[in-house]
Order: sequence, then C-alpha cells, then structure tokens
Amino acid sequence: MTTEAALREQICLLAKSMFDRGLTGGSTGNISARTDDGGLLVSPTGTSFGQLDPGRLSRFDAMGALIDGDPPTKEMPLHTAFYDTRSTAGAVVHLHACHSVALSMMPDADADNFLPPLTPYGIMKLGKVQLLPFFMPGDAAMGEAVRGLAGKRSAVMLANHGPVVAGADVEAACNAIEELEDTARLAMLTRGLNPRMLTAAQVQNVVTKFEVPWET
Repeated sequence: MTTEAALREQICLLAKSMFDRGLTGGSTGNISARTDDGGLLVSPTGTSFGQLDPGRLSRFDAMGALIDGDPPTKEMPLHTAFYDTRSTAGAVVHLHACHSVALSMMPDADADNFLPPLTPYGIMKLGKVQLLPFFMPGDAAMGEAVRGLAGKRSAVMLANHGPVVAGADVEAACNAIEELEDTARLAMLTRGLNPRMLTAAQVQNVVTKFEVPWET
C-alpha cells in the first residue's frame, strides 16, 4: 500500500521527468491518481509538470469533492470519465506530446486504431487507441466522448491536442503514454518511407500472448 505522501512525491517526480524530456511543455498536461481511500490527487490548473508541488496537488475525496490543495486542472471531465468507466483505472495522464499531435493531424489517421503497428509495445501497453475529434480545451464534451467508449479503451488521442491514457497506477499510465508518443514519433519519422509494419498475424499473436483487449 502506497502512502499518500509517497504518491504525491511519485506524481511530481514522474511529471518532472516527462517535462524534462520534452514530452509536454510550459503549463500543459495534467495528471491524476487514485488514493487508497478512493479519492484523487490531481495536478492543479495552470501548473507546469516541471514544478509541481506535492503539497499543493488538488485533493478530492471519494465523493468527488475538492477538500484540499489548489484548484484542479480544467480537464477534470477527461479524468473522471476514465475513472467512472474503467474500474481498473488508478491513474490518468494527459500530455501535449509533439509527435502524437502531429500524427493526429494526418488526413489518413485511423480513428478506430490510431497507432500503426510498428512495434509490439504500443499494442501491449495501450491496445487500440481511439482518435477523438477536436474539442475546445476544457470542453466537457471531451469527457462525454470518453464515456461514449464505455470503458473499452485505455487511451484516446485528442485531435490537434494530445494523448490521454489511463493505467492501473501512475507509473503504468506514464509508461503507456510515453509508449504512445514513441510509436507516434516512429510513425512520423518513417512516414512516406513504406516501413515494414507488423502483419495482421503478428499483431494477433501479440494480442493473444499478452492478453490485450482488442476489439475486431
């Protein structure tokens, strides 16, 4: 069992690591994690991943009421949509990651299966990623779009905006969203070069071996 103090430190450490490596810049991105009592710790609005203060994270109780800390990110509807529809969600991360945003702008982007099968790892960590249309930042309709997926996807890509990923815990969510960005980077680097992707049979073998939820 992770203490709340340790979870606060972990959230800030992982966020700074992603900021330092350029996965989200300025005051972009937001992150949240479940506490042992069923509440949430959430990055405050207008804060930088490079400078999150463990003591100022927004703290919600199990009923969804803000009980401590600074006001939360305006993207709370995205986070609560994942927690409400995926019983396995223990953390949610949203970044403004450059390559995944670039891939979302491509006219041939596949809305149902956003990431091309370039490596097995995107499949293993993310399953199918849903590409959602553009919404104004902070629009509650983003959360409704996630709810419309009925918990079937652990990751979505907001077109012209950034990826959002739910994981079993905050480390898993961060690892998965980094895999999403890495795969998108590979896709953009090899775009127009006719890269040799995994075959449908190879994808299915990965799905079967690692028990990946994979709708056909």
